[in-house]
Amino acid sequence: MACVLAHPGFWIKEPQLEANWVKLVHAEQSFDLSAPLPPEGEVLGKFRITGVVDKGTQTGALMYVEKSLYTGAGAFLGNVNSTYFLRGDGGCGSWGEPGAELPSVPTHAPTGSVDVPTSPLAALIYRLSGDYNPLHADPAVARKAGFDKPILHGLCTVGIACHSLVRALCANESSRLRRLGARFTRPVFPGETIRTEYWTAADGSVQFRSLSVDRNEVVLDRGTAAVVA
Repeated sequence: MACVLAHPGFWIKEPQLEANWVKLVHAEQSFDLSAPLPPEGEVLGKFRITGVVDKGTQTGALMYVEKSLYTGAGAFLGNVNSTYFLRGDGGCGSWGEPGAELPSVPTHAPTGSVDVPTSPLAALIYRLSGDYNPLHADPAVARKAGFDKPILHGLCTVGIACHSLVRALCANESSRLRRLGARFTRPVFPGETIRTEYWTAADGSVQFRSLSVDRNEVVLDRGTAAVVA
Protein backbone atom coordinates (compact mmCIF):
# COMPACT_ATOMS: atom_id res chain seq x y z
CA MET A 1 0.00 0.00 0.00
CA ALA A 2 2.82 2.42 0.83
CA CYS A 3 4.33 1.89 -2.60
CA VAL A 4 1.13 2.74 -4.54
CA LEU A 5 -0.28 5.55 -2.37
CA ALA A 6 -0.46 8.85 -4.31
CA HIS A 7 0.67 7.01 -7.44
CA PRO A 8 1.22 9.57 -10.25
CA GLY A 9 0.33 7.22 -13.10
CA PHE A 10 2.59 6.10 -15.94
CA TRP A 11 4.32 9.47 -16.21
CA ILE A 12 7.46 8.11 -17.93
CA LYS A 13 5.32 7.57 -21.03
CA GLU A 14 4.86 11.34 -21.57
CA PRO A 15 6.28 12.18 -25.06
CA GLN A 16 8.26 15.23 -23.88
CA LEU A 17 10.45 12.99 -21.71
CA GLU A 18 11.62 11.06 -24.81
CA ALA A 19 12.12 7.89 -22.77
CA ASN A 20 11.87 4.42 -24.33
CA TRP A 21 9.14 3.35 -21.91
CA VAL A 22 8.55 -0.02 -23.63
CA LYS A 23 11.96 -1.21 -22.41
CA LEU A 24 11.58 0.15 -18.87
CA VAL A 25 11.66 -2.43 -16.06
CA HIS A 26 11.58 -2.05 -12.29
CA ALA A 27 15.06 -2.58 -10.78
CA GLU A 28 14.71 -1.96 -7.03
CA GLN A 29 12.02 -0.91 -4.56
CA SER A 30 12.07 0.13 -0.92
CA PHE A 31 9.96 1.87 1.71
CA ASP A 32 10.75 3.25 5.16
CA LEU A 33 7.73 4.19 7.27
CA SER A 34 7.95 6.41 10.33
CA ALA A 35 4.65 5.07 11.69
CA PRO A 36 1.88 2.66 10.68
CA LEU A 37 -0.23 3.90 7.78
CA PRO A 38 -3.62 5.28 8.89
CA PRO A 39 -6.60 3.15 7.78
CA GLU A 40 -8.24 6.17 6.11
CA GLY A 41 -7.62 9.80 5.31
CA GLU A 42 -5.95 12.08 2.79
CA VAL A 43 -2.38 11.37 1.65
CA LEU A 44 -0.02 13.66 -0.26
CA GLY A 45 2.93 12.30 -2.25
CA LYS A 46 5.87 14.53 -3.21
CA PHE A 47 8.14 13.11 -5.90
CA ARG A 48 11.66 13.87 -7.06
CA ILE A 49 14.22 12.18 -9.27
CA THR A 50 17.33 11.89 -7.11
CA GLY A 51 19.77 10.58 -9.71
CA VAL A 52 20.47 8.93 -13.04
CA VAL A 53 23.35 6.53 -13.68
CA ASP A 54 24.21 6.07 -17.36
CA LYS A 55 25.45 2.53 -18.05
CA GLY A 56 26.21 3.18 -21.72
CA THR A 57 24.33 2.91 -25.00
CA GLN A 58 24.55 -0.90 -25.07
CA THR A 59 23.19 -1.33 -21.55
CA GLY A 60 20.84 1.49 -20.54
CA ALA A 61 20.47 3.77 -17.54
CA LEU A 62 19.27 3.58 -13.93
CA MET A 63 16.88 6.25 -12.65
CA TYR A 64 16.30 6.78 -8.91
CA VAL A 65 12.96 8.23 -7.76
CA GLU A 66 11.95 9.22 -4.21
CA LYS A 67 8.35 9.67 -3.00
CA SER A 68 7.76 11.32 0.38
CA LEU A 69 4.36 10.64 1.93
CA TYR A 70 2.44 13.04 4.20
CA THR A 71 -1.02 13.08 5.72
CA GLY A 72 -3.44 15.75 4.58
CA ALA A 73 -2.54 17.61 7.77
CA GLY A 74 1.16 17.58 6.84
CA ALA A 75 2.46 14.82 9.14
CA PHE A 76 5.33 12.85 7.62
CA LEU A 77 4.53 9.16 6.99
CA GLY A 78 7.70 7.91 5.32
CA ASN A 79 9.71 7.61 2.12
CA VAL A 80 9.28 5.23 -0.81
CA ASN A 81 12.21 4.78 -3.20
CA SER A 82 12.11 3.22 -6.66
CA THR A 83 14.89 2.40 -9.11
CA TYR A 84 13.99 1.98 -12.78
CA PHE A 85 16.18 0.33 -15.40
CA LEU A 86 15.76 2.28 -18.65
CA ARG A 87 17.10 -0.39 -20.99
CA GLY A 88 16.61 1.75 -24.10
CA ASP A 89 18.03 5.05 -22.80
CA GLY A 90 21.76 4.46 -22.34
CA GLY A 91 23.94 7.38 -23.37
CA CYS A 92 21.71 9.95 -21.68
CA GLY A 93 24.40 11.01 -19.18
CA SER A 94 24.60 10.64 -15.40
CA TRP A 95 23.22 13.09 -12.87
CA GLY A 96 22.56 13.38 -9.13
CA GLU A 97 23.20 10.64 -6.57
CA PRO A 98 22.60 6.88 -6.94
CA GLY A 99 20.78 4.94 -4.25
CA ALA A 100 22.57 2.99 -1.52
CA GLU A 101 23.75 -0.52 -2.41
CA LEU A 102 21.62 -3.32 -0.97
CA PRO A 103 23.56 -6.06 0.90
CA SER A 104 23.80 -9.65 -0.32
CA VAL A 105 21.74 -12.25 1.53
CA PRO A 106 23.58 -14.78 3.75
CA THR A 107 24.98 -17.96 2.22
CA HIS A 108 23.83 -20.25 5.06
CA ALA A 109 20.41 -21.90 5.24
CA PRO A 110 17.50 -19.49 5.79
CA THR A 111 15.59 -19.24 9.05
CA GLY A 112 12.40 -20.17 7.22
CA SER A 113 10.37 -19.75 4.04
CA VAL A 114 6.81 -19.11 2.84
CA ASP A 115 5.26 -20.27 -0.45
CA VAL A 116 2.51 -18.20 -2.09
CA PRO A 117 0.86 -19.35 -5.35
CA THR A 118 -0.27 -16.60 -7.73
CA SER A 119 -3.31 -16.52 -9.99
CA PRO A 120 -2.88 -16.60 -13.80
CA LEU A 121 -4.95 -13.36 -13.68
CA ALA A 122 -2.72 -11.70 -11.05
CA ALA A 123 -1.29 -9.04 -13.40
CA LEU A 124 -4.74 -8.04 -14.67
CA ILE A 125 -6.06 -7.79 -11.11
CA TYR A 126 -3.01 -5.80 -9.97
CA ARG A 127 -3.74 -3.18 -12.63
CA LEU A 128 -6.50 -2.01 -10.28
CA SER A 129 -3.72 -0.39 -8.21
CA GLY A 130 -3.35 2.19 -11.00
CA ASP A 131 -0.32 0.76 -12.84
CA TYR A 132 -1.55 0.39 -16.43
CA ASN A 133 1.79 -0.36 -18.08
CA PRO A 134 0.72 -2.56 -21.04
CA LEU A 135 3.82 -4.73 -20.49
CA HIS A 136 1.71 -6.57 -17.92
CA ALA A 137 -1.40 -7.08 -20.06
CA ASP A 138 -0.64 -6.83 -23.80
CA PRO A 139 1.23 -9.81 -25.35
CA ALA A 140 2.41 -7.64 -28.29
CA VAL A 141 3.99 -5.05 -25.97
CA ALA A 142 5.56 -7.83 -23.88
CA ARG A 143 7.19 -9.30 -27.01
CA LYS A 144 8.55 -5.87 -27.98
CA ALA A 145 10.09 -5.66 -24.51
CA GLY A 146 11.76 -9.07 -24.96
CA PHE A 147 9.36 -11.31 -23.00
CA ASP A 148 7.40 -14.29 -24.32
CA LYS A 149 4.24 -13.09 -22.57
CA PRO A 150 3.10 -10.38 -20.11
CA ILE A 151 4.95 -10.40 -16.81
CA LEU A 152 3.72 -9.71 -13.28
CA HIS A 153 4.19 -6.20 -11.89
CA GLY A 154 7.32 -5.99 -9.77
CA LEU A 155 5.36 -4.31 -6.99
CA CYS A 156 2.97 -7.26 -6.94
CA THR A 157 5.96 -9.52 -6.29
CA VAL A 158 7.10 -7.14 -3.53
CA GLY A 159 3.60 -7.27 -2.06
CA ILE A 160 3.74 -11.07 -1.97
CA ALA A 161 7.13 -10.93 -0.23
CA CYS A 162 5.71 -8.43 2.29
CA HIS A 163 2.73 -10.69 2.92
CA SER A 164 5.06 -13.65 3.47
CA LEU A 165 7.20 -11.75 6.01
CA VAL A 166 4.17 -10.35 7.83
CA ARG A 167 2.70 -13.86 8.03
CA ALA A 168 5.90 -15.53 9.19
CA LEU A 169 7.42 -12.85 11.45
CA CYS A 170 4.70 -10.39 12.47
CA ALA A 171 1.78 -12.66 13.45
CA ASN A 172 -0.13 -11.09 10.54
CA GLU A 173 0.19 -7.58 12.07
CA SER A 174 1.28 -5.57 9.03
CA SER A 175 2.01 -2.44 11.12
CA ARG A 176 5.07 -4.22 12.54
CA LEU A 177 6.81 -4.25 9.14
CA ARG A 178 8.29 -0.74 8.96
CA ARG A 179 11.06 -0.95 6.37
CA LEU A 180 11.70 -3.11 3.32
CA GLY A 181 13.86 -3.04 0.20
CA ALA A 182 14.74 -5.50 -2.56
CA ARG A 183 16.22 -5.83 -6.04
CA PHE A 184 14.29 -7.33 -8.96
CA THR A 185 16.45 -9.96 -10.67
CA ARG A 186 14.08 -11.98 -12.87
CA PRO A 187 10.51 -11.51 -14.11
CA VAL A 188 7.60 -13.39 -12.56
CA PHE A 189 4.88 -14.78 -14.81
CA PRO A 190 1.31 -14.83 -13.46
CA GLY A 191 0.38 -18.27 -12.16
CA GLU A 192 3.80 -19.09 -10.71
CA THR A 193 4.40 -19.89 -7.03
CA ILE A 194 6.68 -17.46 -5.19
CA ARG A 195 8.81 -18.76 -2.31
CA THR A 196 10.22 -16.14 0.08
CA GLU A 197 13.21 -17.29 2.13
CA TYR A 198 14.20 -15.16 5.13
CA TRP A 199 17.04 -14.79 7.61
CA THR A 200 16.37 -13.12 10.99
CA ALA A 201 18.68 -11.39 13.47
CA ALA A 202 18.28 -10.66 17.17
CA ASP A 203 17.96 -6.89 16.56
CA GLY A 204 14.80 -7.34 14.48
CA SER A 205 16.52 -6.94 11.13
CA VAL A 206 15.61 -9.36 8.36
CA GLN A 207 17.18 -10.35 5.06
CA PHE A 208 15.24 -12.21 2.39
CA ARG A 209 14.96 -13.27 -1.20
CA SER A 210 12.09 -14.61 -3.32
CA LEU A 211 12.18 -17.34 -5.94
CA SER A 212 9.92 -18.66 -8.67
CA VAL A 213 9.38 -22.23 -7.55
CA ASP A 214 8.27 -23.19 -11.07
CA ARG A 215 11.57 -22.09 -12.70
CA ASN A 216 13.88 -22.29 -9.66
CA GLU A 217 15.02 -18.71 -10.32
CA VAL A 218 15.59 -15.87 -7.86
CA VAL A 219 13.15 -13.08 -8.71
CA LEU A 220 13.80 -10.77 -5.72
CA ASP A 221 17.28 -10.56 -4.22
CA ARG A 222 19.24 -8.56 -1.64
CA GLY A 223 16.07 -8.12 0.39
CA THR A 224 16.21 -6.24 3.69
CA ALA A 225 13.45 -5.51 6.19
CA ALA A 226 12.90 -4.25 9.73
CA VAL A 227 10.28 -5.65 12.09
CA VAL A 228 9.22 -3.99 15.35
CA ALA A 229 7.75 -5.71 18.39
